[in-house]
Amino acid sequence: MQSPVVTNNIETLSSTRENHYFDRKSARIKPEDLARHVVALANASGGKVVVGIEDDGTVTGFARQGARDPERFEQCAITDCSPAPDVSCTRVPAINASGEEDFVLVMDVEPSTNRVITRRKDGAVFLRQGDQSKTLGYEQIRALEYDKNQRVFEDELVEDSGIGDVDREVLARYKEILGTDAPDEQVLRARRFMRDGRLTVAGLLLFGECPAAFLPQARVRVLRFDGTKMETGERLNTTKDVTFDGPIPKVVDGAFSLISGMLREFQFLGDDGRFQTVPEYPEFAWFEGLVNAVTHRDYAYAGDYIRVSMYDDRLEILSPGRLPNTVTLDNMRETRYSRNPRIARTLVEFGWVRELNEGVKRIYTEMQRLLLNDPVFSEPDGTKVQLTLENNIVARTLRQRDALEDRISREVLDGLGEYEIVAVQAAYARGRVTPRELSSLINRSQRSATRVLKGLSNRGVLEWHGTSTNDPMQYYTVA
Repeated sequence: MQSPVVTNNIETLSSTRENHYFDRKSARIKPEDLARHVVALANASGGKVVVGIEDDGTVTGFARQGARDPERFEQCAITDCSPAPDVSCTRVPAINASGEEDFVLVMDVEPSTNRVITRRKDGAVFLRQGDQSKTLGYEQIRALEYDKNQRVFEDELVEDSGIGDVDREVLARYKEILGTDAPDEQVLRARRFMRDGRLTVAGLLLFGECPAAFLPQARVRVLRFDGTKMETGERLNTTKDVTFDGPIPKVVDGAFSLISGMLREFQFLGDDGRFQTVPEYPEFAWFEGLVNAVTHRDYAYAGDYIRVSMYDDRLEILSPGRLPNTVTLDNMRETRYSRNPRIARTLVEFGWVRELNEGVKRIYTEMQRLLLNDPVFSEPDGTKVQLTLENNIVARTLRQRDALEDRISREVLDGLGEYEIVAVQAAYARGRVTPRELSSLINRSQRSATRVLKGLSNRGVLEWHGTSTNDPMQYYTVA
């Protein structure tokens, strides 16, 4: 789980794993080398660099031999970065590994919202991705420059908006999270959601009572269809159509309640060989998709809104705008980047940190756990991002439940080994299973998977289909 570090507590700074928002460096590092990581954070979503703590968490501070002048690090943003990013430095008292009174330097780096930051000595550009500060090539820099123009949008002022447009209930929730009773306008100004008496786009989207009155595209529409495609006219098959157009926290809460209430349940053969009732889709998968959509969509794209479409066989989440920055369909499982860093960090504070940061990888994992097909990400027309979750397992399991319970006795199920249960699960859920598929599921060789399947076939639990033992198309079904 990756999230911003919001405290300067020494124990937290030394024990937290380095991530997309957080890095540790020895005080012996050259300031110009430290600039790499400051630049990377500024070009991404911001975060902390702590100087005086080793990679393994050992507090070495500045009292040790070889440590560089802390003032040189404090000037790093000005002297070694171009243009200078917004960095605030704090010297935090600490006891170093030698038992001496010492301190570490905490550098809080704000994301650059309108300019690409470079390292001054060579013009190199870096971007924080996971726990790495990666060097960008020419095409990646061009993409970053383009995306910076998009990121400016959340900081733009909304004309004719003001404190009277704020949803006081949502702002009260936020103030409680921050632990402050300061006046509303003061909080919004301090968090850069308001300037000159007007709300920014991010401020309006997060705290505006009705953002869609200013930005008609700021909506989430949830639709449920009877069937596997949308019909119109006399064959209209829309059974539910609800639009959410309030502040993002209320939109997410409302959409979550509606979607979860429409999900069906089905019977699933668990690891213990017993039937379990599970939801149509894993909650994390679709909720991550929803949160990602409202967090990272291109709100400058005025021609469309977020849509969640539920069909009998799939759920689709469509978000206007292309993938941000250097993120592509090929690298999105490993690459993390926020188009709207203020919105993203605020939603972390609202408590959606797991959904926001465990990301795309876990969507794949959760779908695989229920033996569902992998999620499908696409870019329809090159102007939108779509996540599709398929549930074709549902129809199969519902049709086959009674037959399976009739064919495989409780005595047999109780006698199955770990890998055998996985094999039966797969054959039951998918309708068939191949040695290659089972090999992937149990993380063993294809030869081992074949032995498991043959053993189940010999016992009459599964039925083999093929022309020969070397048939590449061979598969097994429930007997």
